[in-house]
Amino acid sequence: MAAVSAALVKELRERTGAGMMDCKKALTECNGDMDKAIDFLREKGLAAAAKKEGRIAAEGLVESYIHGGGRIGVLVEVNCETDFVARGEEFKELVKDIAMQIAAAKPLYINKENVPADVIEHEKQILRAQALNEGKPEKIVDKMVEGRIEKFYKEVCLMEQPFIKDPDMEVKDLVLQKIAKIGEKISIRRFARYELGEGIEKRQDNFADEVMKELSR
Repeated sequence: MAAVSAALVKELRERTGAGMMDCKKALTECNGDMDKAIDFLREKGLAAAAKKEGRIAAEGLVESYIHGGGRIGVLVEVNCETDFVARGEEFKELVKDIAMQIAAAKPLYINKENVPADVIEHEKQILRAQALNEGKPEKIVDKMVEGRIEKFYKEVCLMEQPFIKDPDMEVKDLVLQKIAKIGEKISIRRFARYELGEGIEKRQDNFADEVMKELSR
């Protein structure tokens, strides 16, 4: 079987809406033939996910997940089209996996489009300064910044993050796979993550002073 390029996989994904790993498998099976790969995905029902994007998803679940004996808590709302799907085990498992992902990976936004422009610009300025401080030539700095901003998205955007149960796929690929399998539009609407003590300035006593206090008693 012929090896396939990342660019070819990306093109197939854009044309079909199927998951990244499914696109790679289809192209590998079809020796890099785009048309055959599209037919391959359609036959398996994996190319239909993109067509469901325009539908309204107003049903779903709000899932809670508590980790570490109450140290981390997550609430997430994931929507689908019907109550029937929302009550199914396949959808419930997805929502639970999303909640666990949020607890473990600490995303700040759902996807790239949710990141405020001023946050992106601030991050780019920092990345540019880092590249210049590393002694990189001015002419390649902008390219480096674009590459590093993609890494930033993978850290802060839920849909761009590697899936904790299978790092070879991103969360958005997982969602696309479930859309294809379940047959309904699925969208992650909102989430909140709480970590015990987060944002509180904790007291840090000087160890030497602490020892002296003990000795003076």
